[in-house]
Parts: sequence; C-alpha cells; structure tokens
Amino acid sequence: MTDAAVVLLMVSLPGRDDAERLGEQLVEERLAGAGSVVPGIHSFSWSQGRLQREHESLLLLRTTGELSAAAQARILELHGGEPADLIEIPVSAVSPAYLAYLAQAVDSTRGERASSAGSPSDPEPGG
Repeated sequence: MTDAAVVLLMVSLPGRDDAERLGEQLVEERLAGAGSVVPGIHSFSWSQGRLQREHESLLLLRTTGELSAAAQARILELHGGEPADLIEIPVSAVSPAYLAYLAQAVDSTRGERASSAGSPSDPEPGG
C-alpha cells in the first residue's frame, strides 16, 4: 500500500468484456472512482522457459491510496483463481479538482445519500 493520495491500478485481462466488467464492478462498489479500458494490447513476457505472447486488454483504475489495498484484494477475488497481472502506481501529482472528484466518487456514504434522495448527483470526472 502507498501513502499517495491517488493511485493508478493497472490490470491486464484476457479481453475487453472482462476488463469492463471488472472495472465497472470496482467503481460501483466505490473502491475506484474511475476506470478506463485499453481494449487491444499485445503483451509478451518470459515464462515457462520461453517468450510468451498474448493479446489482452488493459484496465486502468484510479483510486485513493487509502482504498488501494481493498481494491487490489477485490480485483484478485473477482479475477478468479489465476494470479492477476496487477500493478499499483502511486501518482505524484494530480490537480486539486481531480483529487476532490476522486475523494467524492469513492465516498460510499455519498452514494447512499444520492440513492435515497432519488437523484444521483455524481460529480464530473476531471480527467
């Protein structure tokens, strides 16, 4: 876990649908404030004594340093039995507006208040 206010989590997944489903689940659970999917990446790594090549999708999630460990645990839980290619990158600089957006987006009590009021008041992502 990191002391950074904002953390970028990178997860490679077999396909776009898998990446979208996982990312949306974490945003709905308020473990991440926003996510993006890069649908077509070509990955390669050294494994089992040879060069392995795969076509995957990359999920990028923005969360807080405070929630990073919980988000990573949930990713591993939802990803299934195989180990997830999961990397945490502490963000060293972020605009104050985006920091405020992210803090509000992961605030589960705000989500409960919006649901009970009947009209969601989600802030606009700042980038």
